[in-house]
Amino acid sequence: MQDEANLAISSVDNVVLLSPTGTGKTLAFLLPILGALNPDFKVVQALVLVPSRELAIQIEQVIREMGSGFKTNAVYGGRPFSKDKIELSHPPAILVGTPGRVADHLRRETFSVESIKTLVLDEFDKSLEVGFEAEMSEIIAFLPHIKKRILTSATQDMEIPRFVGLKDQLTIDYLGTITSQLQIKKVISPAKNKLQTLVDLLCHIGNEPGIIFCNFKDTIAYVSDFLMENDIAHGCFHGGMEQIDRERALIKFRNGTHQIIVATDLAARGLDISELKYIIHYQLPLKAQEFTHRNGRTARMNTEGTAYVLQWEEEYLPEFIQSEEIVKLQCKTIPEGSKWQTLFVSGGRKDKISKGDIAGLFFKQGNLDRNELGVIELKQDCTFVAVPKSKADAIIGKTNNMRLKKKKVRVTKI
Repeated sequence: MQDEANLAISSVDNVVLLSPTGTGKTLAFLLPILGALNPDFKVVQALVLVPSRELAIQIEQVIREMGSGFKTNAVYGGRPFSKDKIELSHPPAILVGTPGRVADHLRRETFSVESIKTLVLDEFDKSLEVGFEAEMSEIIAFLPHIKKRILTSATQDMEIPRFVGLKDQLTIDYLGTITSQLQIKKVISPAKNKLQTLVDLLCHIGNEPGIIFCNFKDTIAYVSDFLMENDIAHGCFHGGMEQIDRERALIKFRNGTHQIIVATDLAARGLDISELKYIIHYQLPLKAQEFTHRNGRTARMNTEGTAYVLQWEEEYLPEFIQSEEIVKLQCKTIPEGSKWQTLFVSGGRKDKISKGDIAGLFFKQGNLDRNELGVIELKQDCTFVAVPKSKADAIIGKTNNMRLKKKKVRVTKI
């Protein structure tokens, strides 16, 4: 898929790339884009529009880790506009952003559009749906020199609006060609609220990482309360949370501090989450495409995974949910809490601090063995580190207010 996309994007003006979640679409469009950038132009040359803040952050991180040498910035709601302006005063070659924040920048003319020749609509089925349509139309009207359009998605059930300007497009469709190892199983609940059945299912699954999907943030609140009452550690993730809380919830999930996260469909698309053993549809999705995207969080890249459909015995099951197998729950013990604790370090890339510097601090001053240092996530102005929960307080005592690259850093729990 990536080879075919690379060839198509390099030689054709308009490309639609359809491929299941987890198959590497981001790299598929980034490689040819990076190859076509002019290193002598210190202006924005490519614009990538995404439907969520998390996807914007992820793509920015992917480009940075590719080590291309081209500057990239992500702009999105939930962070100060002034911070965007400072970063854009030295224009990136690639700008990644959500429709609302990008439209705001275009109205204020904080960057030049004269050299933007490439437009990417990642997860276009979401970013072009009702709600985003007006902003997307406005953004594209601001871009008079677009020559290449790239649209990507894991579903293909929408008509592309005329304002996108897509003509004679080449469609690369891998939706039916990549074998999925996904199993879809039903779990029948005798109670309408399904809460006890959810806990029984989690006990049946055991200590495995997974996502519990709900349709509404209010549902997440009462599911979370019930899980806490049953001593099941978890995180929460939905659009009503502050951006910093959303980011930290994902960090804790990625590094294993939380094995379980309760989320809306915001977590169904484009998040940088490693392979999961299962997902649970606590509330049934309202649309077939959301069912597809939720399921795409597991059984990725030919790995096995299970999607559990939690169904009240009198609940109607939509036609797009096909499953004959009904799980008979064998309740075991409550899933154990994680052995990891996430620590915050008040220094990051802008302080010239590397992952090696962080590791050195925790090995030398924190007295950690090499197998005791978990995932390190280095951000622009801070770092997050997973350490053994049993040693977290001792590590803080030994590393807090130590100097790292001439900067005194704070180390605290989050």
